[in-house]
Amino acid sequence: MRRIRLLIAALLVAFLASTGASTAGTAPVRVRFVSLAWQKTAVEAVKEVVTAWNRTNPAIQVDYAQVDWGAIHDYMLTSFQTGNVPDVFHYESIPILDFAKRGFLTDLTPMITPEMRADIFPGAWQTVLSEGGKIHAVPYLWESLIIIYNKKLFRDAGITPPTKEKPWTWDDLQRAAKTLTKDLNGDGRTDQFGAAIGLRSPVNRVLNLSIGFGGNYFYVQGGRNVVLVGEAERALLTILMNMLYVDKTASPDGLGRGSPELIPGFLAGRYAMLPGIGVWARQSLVETAPADFEWGVLPPLKAKTQYQGSATQTLSIPAAAKNKEAAWRFIEFALSRDNMAKQALGDWLFPTRQSSIRLSGFTTTKYGWDVSTDSVRFLRMAPWQKVLGYSEWRTRLATPLMNELFANRITLDQFAERVVAGSAEILDRYR
Repeated sequence: MRRIRLLIAALLVAFLASTGASTAGTAPVRVRFVSLAWQKTAVEAVKEVVTAWNRTNPAIQVDYAQVDWGAIHDYMLTSFQTGNVPDVFHYESIPILDFAKRGFLTDLTPMITPEMRADIFPGAWQTVLSEGGKIHAVPYLWESLIIIYNKKLFRDAGITPPTKEKPWTWDDLQRAAKTLTKDLNGDGRTDQFGAAIGLRSPVNRVLNLSIGFGGNYFYVQGGRNVVLVGEAERALLTILMNMLYVDKTASPDGLGRGSPELIPGFLAGRYAMLPGIGVWARQSLVETAPADFEWGVLPPLKAKTQYQGSATQTLSIPAAAKNKEAAWRFIEFALSRDNMAKQALGDWLFPTRQSSIRLSGFTTTKYGWDVSTDSVRFLRMAPWQKVLGYSEWRTRLATPLMNELFANRITLDQFAERVVAGSAEILDRYR
């Protein structure tokens, strides 16, 4: 009997050791994780991943903390300066490259397994690749800009939607928008617009979609980053101005509103299409659309190509983190095939793992997932993602100038002249 008790005790000790628990009651390692998830389903998905980790890893416990997207940059800068950093934090690839250059982040290159490196799309890795080929963040979510359309209004107008195999060009979009723009009651005013485009904060949308025209905006001349607004950069701006002020097929409602604020008007039938809206917006339609409202997703429009720029959302470990090994183990768990898929579906975005995106949740025709997911093959890393000073350039210069342009207060020539001149002053400070 005594032997049996000793055997049981030995097995118990072995079990506790294998699970990382301490027989002496040693406190677990605590990993502080800052998340930017904000939509209800996204928060639930992230918390499920954290709970699953904590349940199976008693020796390493993850403490979940939520920070707002609008506050994260200042939050992290303060953390880096004080040394009171989270062990893992969620952000996006553009500022991550700046943080890495300033020495704030841990080089994850030696930690990344061959399986993870091979499974995540090469284009996603490009968004986080620092000088010298080092990687300071794992990209795990990305999005495309899509077109949401009203199926009933298309049917009533006799318009056949494009397919993945035969996508529309921007000319096709403009023709359809003309057909869908109507004065329904004959009072001389437009009641139904072909499109509404959220232009309150237009820079990322315009630059990402300009990639399809070959418009890069940012170029390197003499070893310096410069901004040029040539024919390729002007192409999309010209189309948007024509839709607003020549054909008048784009609702002026979009001038002072972001894309989410246009969804009520879309559901009311005021706009037939919402071009250039983020793929995540489908969740709002699912949650708010009447049961009988029919909507769908159109493939990316073709200019020279169907390419569009896209940054990625990332997980990183600060250089000053105290529990780097434990933090990395949690990242590996959180970004496994199934856990990455869970978080992407919760956020209505795309996972960067190829094995994740092949799962049924991303290929179903329900809620336009199949068409939306197909757009991943057109995502590209835009050149400005590696330009130091881009955030300041966008906020201080490009946004107000584009707002003036779209409000028709300056011409396209004036916009081009002023943005090129102002860019030199900002970018030269980051050389």
